[in-house]
Amino acid sequence: MRLIRGLANLQSLSRQGTSPLASGCVATIGNFDGVHVGHRAIINQVCDKARELKLPGVAIVFEPQPREFFQGDDAPPRLSDFREKYRLLLDAGIDTVLCLRFDEQFRSYSAMGFINDLLIQGLGVRHLVVGDDFRFGCDRAGDFELLQRVGQECSFSVENTRTITVDGERVSSTLVRESLAANQLARAESLLGRPYAIAGKVIYGRQLGRQIGAPTANIRLKRQAPLRGVYVVQAELPDGRLCDGVANIGLRPTVDGRQPSLEVHLFDFAGTLYGQRLRVTFRHPLRDEVKFSSVDALKAQIAQDMVDARQWLAGH
Repeated sequence: MRLIRGLANLQSLSRQGTSPLASGCVATIGNFDGVHVGHRAIINQVCDKARELKLPGVAIVFEPQPREFFQGDDAPPRLSDFREKYRLLLDAGIDTVLCLRFDEQFRSYSAMGFINDLLIQGLGVRHLVVGDDFRFGCDRAGDFELLQRVGQECSFSVENTRTITVDGERVSSTLVRESLAANQLARAESLLGRPYAIAGKVIYGRQLGRQIGAPTANIRLKRQAPLRGVYVVQAELPDGRLCDGVANIGLRPTVDGRQPSLEVHLFDFAGTLYGQRLRVTFRHPLRDEVKFSSVDALKAQIAQDMVDARQWLAGH
């Protein structure tokens, strides 16, 4: 089993004797938004210790992320949705992802309840990798020192995470978001260890792109993305093929858009993608998202965007 959703399911598996973690595990806890190079360094720590102890490595994550629970729409935009995060964690070497629902009940958990119910009784943690600034439990009462103290009493060890820097700056999800917001795609790529991409399911749109000669695959974004504007992109199709194109990400102000969306026009593609999942990699910024005076003006600009995108691709 690679994904366990919720503490109740974890406890149920333990009672039934079917838990993949019956012998214990090596675990880490965090948001892992974007699974950047700093996160992968933590995962490497977990995997190294897991191999040493011959135990599975577990990443504990939260949905929604705590800042989304507390801040709502004012929370920072996500770098990756849960499905993409899960894929990236497995690709990095994690054996099992435990996803805990962060709600009013969970935030009220005492620090010792968190340790006992989750780490000891639920997971049987033998080794834990967390930052020395990690706080948990109601009112953030639990900290690294408490984990170490309880670990000595309950036979699990606690290890601090390693700090990873790129060009002298500590890697963080915040730094990745700042780089993307400034359209510094190369900098974001160095922090992520890969080009920035958004994955999502293609939905039915208003068919406006088809009417103006530029049909698009529309991906609804649950939250605002860290990028906004028009970009040269490369899309990975469900069958694994790669297809170049041009994409707009934002609110589509010319047609009074209300929900953030990603609209991708794929060059030299014929087919239907509705209901399928697309991964869109952002390669180069072309222009900001602007509101045009008419649909005809928008149509003319889209035609120019396609010319500009093809010219950039020809040189790269």
